[in-house]
Amino acid sequence: MSSASTASTSAATDPTIPVAAAPARALPGALARFDLTGRVALVTGASRGIGLALARGLGEAGARVVLNARGGARLDAALAALRAAGIAAEAAPFDVTDAAAIERGVAAIEAEIGPIAILVNNAGMQHRAPAADFAEADWRRLQATNVDSVFFVSQAVGRRMLARRAGRIINIGSVQSELGRPSIAPYCVSKGAVKMLTRALAAEWGPMNIQVNGIGPGYFRTELNAALVADPGFSAWVEKRTPAGRWGEVEELVGAAIFLASDAACYINGQMLMVDGGMTSVV
Repeated sequence: MSSASTASTSAATDPTIPVAAAPARALPGALARFDLTGRVALVTGASRGIGLALARGLGEAGARVVLNARGGARLDAALAALRAAGIAAEAAPFDVTDAAAIERGVAAIEAEIGPIAILVNNAGMQHRAPAADFAEADWRRLQATNVDSVFFVSQAVGRRMLARRAGRIINIGSVQSELGRPSIAPYCVSKGAVKMLTRALAAEWGPMNIQVNGIGPGYFRTELNAALVADPGFSAWVEKRTPAGRWGEVEELVGAAIFLASDAACYINGQMLMVDGGMTSVV
């Protein structure tokens, strides 16, 4: 984790304060409810793609963002890019499939930066193979990354949110939280699990003022999808299957994340907001 400036003493030491101390920005009327100024937001899988876009957007809305990935040059570059844009950002490298490493990482963030007010569980992976031939090791690796990480990071952060009786958790699902597709059965299983974990945690933690919601992206242009974007046949299928008629751009997920992280969504819990160009609304 970066050892750059830490949160104010009061916010870092008083567990009743859910956000890092910072002056509120003067936003007009209802827009003030979307302001995230001073809130610490942990985003997993944030070194590129959707995670980095969400971290940037939360930072632009005022949050102090903590980028999580396993570490390395890509994470360093992401951190530098956000700071160069004037966003308050830190890095916290740890393995989100290792419960002990998660607990150490979350404890360090809260001690050195401040209480985590917003958690975005974005880390995930894809592996394509026919279900009949899918190797056990690949199954377990995919479920550990896509499901175990969401549960164990939510658990570590959630314990602290419960003590403060405040917090927002946003889990990144997929259109495959709702739809099946050939060659990615284990991925569909994992994203269906994310949807149901979102609902179950909302039911359990909602009475303690913790909102747990999800975002279900459709097909977006990312580095991980570059081969699919470049495939004329697949791109044609996406464009025909999606009412919007095109691939999504990662910046188009930011509004949903800011909304669910903000006071504007304080009475929304257990929902999966589909940002998919209408794909899951049609047959």
